[in-house]
Amino acid sequence: MNRRHFANLMGMGTAGLFLPSQLAAAIPTLGRPVDAAVLLERGLDVAVKKRLADAALNTAKAKGATYTDVRIGRYLNQFVVTREDKVQNIVNTESYGIGVRVIADGCWGFAAIVDAKTEADMARAAEQAVAIAKANARLLKQPVQLAPQQGYGEVNWKTPIQKNAFEVPIAEKVDLLLGVNAAAMKNGANYVNSVMFLVNEQKYIATSDGTYADQDVHRIWPIFNVTSIDQKSGKFETRQALSAPSGMGYEYVQTNPADKVTGVTTRYNKGYDMLEDVIAAAQQTKEKLSAKSVEAGKYDLVLDPSNLWLTIHESVGHPLELDRVLGYEANFAGTSFATLDKWQSKNFNYGSKIVNLFADKLQPGSLGAVGYDDEGVKTKQWDLVKDGVLVNYQAIRDQAAIIGEKESHGCCYADSWGTVQFQRMPNVSLAAGKTPLSVQDMIKDVKKGIYIVGDGSFSIDQQRYNFQFGGQLFYEIKNGEIAGMLKDVAYQSNTQEFWNSCAAICDERDYRLGGSFFDGKGQPSQSSSVSHGSATTRFNGVNVINTARKI
Repeated sequence: MNRRHFANLMGMGTAGLFLPSQLAAAIPTLGRPVDAAVLLERGLDVAVKKRLADAALNTAKAKGATYTDVRIGRYLNQFVVTREDKVQNIVNTESYGIGVRVIADGCWGFAAIVDAKTEADMARAAEQAVAIAKANARLLKQPVQLAPQQGYGEVNWKTPIQKNAFEVPIAEKVDLLLGVNAAAMKNGANYVNSVMFLVNEQKYIATSDGTYADQDVHRIWPIFNVTSIDQKSGKFETRQALSAPSGMGYEYVQTNPADKVTGVTTRYNKGYDMLEDVIAAAQQTKEKLSAKSVEAGKYDLVLDPSNLWLTIHESVGHPLELDRVLGYEANFAGTSFATLDKWQSKNFNYGSKIVNLFADKLQPGSLGAVGYDDEGVKTKQWDLVKDGVLVNYQAIRDQAAIIGEKESHGCCYADSWGTVQFQRMPNVSLAAGKTPLSVQDMIKDVKKGIYIVGDGSFSIDQQRYNFQFGGQLFYEIKNGEIAGMLKDVAYQSNTQEFWNSCAAICDERDYRLGGSFFDGKGQPSQSSSVSHGSATTRFNGVNVINTARKI
């Protein structure tokens, strides 16, 4: 059987050993497997959605709810998995249902129904949600207090894609990935895996405040992993793709040379050249085999956005989630060092004066971009750290009053129609420098340093304070010049010390997005997608360790 025929048959199954552990755990809950040909044919008319939503809103009010939101969701997922010259898996799933959340007797209640298609289904879910809220209220210590929220009427939002990836034939995606694999092998790689992840969330949110928001969200993530082996020693080196998961359509992997950003990485503002990146990866893994092992010590670090995004995610994004700060996540994922007293002091030094970190769900091309969150709140941008000082957190409607906010930040989200929405990380990014500065000019100012590209393994404590991060590529900097490749590098610090060591940030021309396609949080755990932007940034005097295993 040839690969094109196999691809068209749409084989099903788990997504193979290459998949991230978060995805491997999530696959059973993605929904029922379906043929790709029907994925785009299903769906409900907006008028039908509104009629169904009104049935739930009216029933909930009649049963005593003081607030209600209704989510009608259809979630499409497609994963194409290859290894060397073989297709390992093609996975298509569809999940459709409704979730109704209410406040009754001052307490939350939630109910969900799969494949709800009638007004009777909606009414039944609303009745169940109200009954659960009233039962929960017997144990209530303090009633839920929501920040005021205006109704927006009937509105819509769509990821501004140029080409719907779900409409692209599977055979074309398979040919792309197998072509990438062939290029890696031709350039000396011993093994290569490549995967394309696609997500389409068709979400309708209706609230008793008067908002009816219809949204169509698209995400894509092409990724590979290349391995090269030294046949004499048996040692091996790997390099993952430098792609950023993106809120774009299939145009993301159909790059225009004019869109390329100059620099060492193969990251693009408007697209990603997977073939170019894998050729570089195959060559770089061979170079890593003979690279010099780093000497532990203090270095000035020049961190590419493809590395820094993960440090932002773990040391800024998570510790500034208000539910974590308040202890709601303590049982599962820990708490936060950024406690309320530090924010209330109005002078807590999170970073140096050039550090400006902001949250938003607006940036074009970002994973977190939507028009309205899952409480019907219009999304926006706000500051978290301003001129180095902690100024805010990430809060939703039932948290806003705790920090004196008059409205939600619009970052309430659920990963499916059947799960309860709660505070999730928006895009959290480091603002680019205001003074013109290129990567090359930044390196010229470094006497003893390391330039790090790509994200690697990491570890961080339960308060999101003490941490260690690796990377994909490491280049020694001596007296303002790149002196060759290093390996076995990881940097250690704590959040406050690290961000206070921030000494220079490249300007807007170098600003790029990285991000997580499968960010876990909550109990039961939910997965969401979030981007983190930055320009290349220098951190002075950071402790670097040697991670080589000694036998």
